Amino acid sequence: MRKPLLLLLLAILLSACQPTSADAPPATPTTDVLLQPYLTATAAPTTTPNILTISETAIPTNTPQVYIIQQGDTFSQLAEQFKISQDLLRAANPDVNPNTLSVGDTIIIPDPSAPLAAASTLTPVPAPVTQAVCHPTADSGLWCFALIHNDTPNYLENVSAQITLFDENGNVIAKETAFTPLDIIAPNSSLPVYVFIPNVSGNATPQIQILSAMQGSGASYLPATLNNTIAQISWDGKSAQVSGQILLPAESNAAAQVWVAAVAYDKNGTVVGIKRWEGGALQPGTMTNFQFAVASVGGGIEAVEFFVQIRP
Repeated sequence: MRKPLLLLLLAILLSACQPTSADAPPATPTTDVLLQPYLTATAAPTTTPNILTISETAIPTNTPQVYIIQQGDTFSQLAEQFKISQDLLRAANPDVNPNTLSVGDTIIIPDPSAPLAAASTLTPVPAPVTQAVCHPTADSGLWCFALIHNDTPNYLENVSAQITLFDENGNVIAKETAFTPLDIIAPNSSLPVYVFIPNVSGNATPQIQILSAMQGSGASYLPATLNNTIAQISWDGKSAQVSGQILLPAESNAAAQVWVAAVAYDKNGTVVGIKRWEGGALQPGTMTNFQFAVASVGGGIEAVEFFVQIRP
């Protein structure tokens, strides 16, 4: 069986305007919350990204096998081990985020000789992509982000997108699959997919193609509240130190895992950084603290938005 659809997400937008005198180091993510975004004045993107829409995501059909994730497994290693492409492995497991494999989870290993059958395809839920941007790095790579908006009354689960880079002559120079930091996007909120692409030109143009997006009720996730959130932006805007508390209601079930994602925006509302923090178990009626830093790979940070999901 596949890993059950995961967790509950709460989008919380926090506009942090008080820079500190000390530059915070790039950090690792910290915790989770319910579903009540604290909206602030994050500027809306003004450009229209280059977006493709797809009607089907093909899934292999013949005699697949089930594999149990072991310590240290990655999608690239598994693809090499079973002599299949990573794209085929991802297509066979649209509900699995390769960045968050957990020991004991199960995935499908497709038969590499099986034809792709149109009868077993999935149609992604239409999800607007409101911005696409890539930021060059000092080591000749690009951090690419595409902001996916959930304009439905339901949760979107297992969202992924293909980011294709074109040079100035319209030639394809790179193609990677990008994922959201959490497994769900709450109704009426936005969360970016992101991926690092090495060895590419800084003037590449991104094109976005939604690969997977499924509607869900959110019943598989637990509610929580986020309290005393603080975002302190460094004097140069290159990082933000964030902290807060997560309270799990007494009437809730116990949480086995808590995640918090922080998305950093510049003054134009462009995504410039993202970080996810992972917390442990949380009992009903108790609270946990989180503290981490999110760094910018682009311009100065002007606002930080928080998203949380809690897994029973």
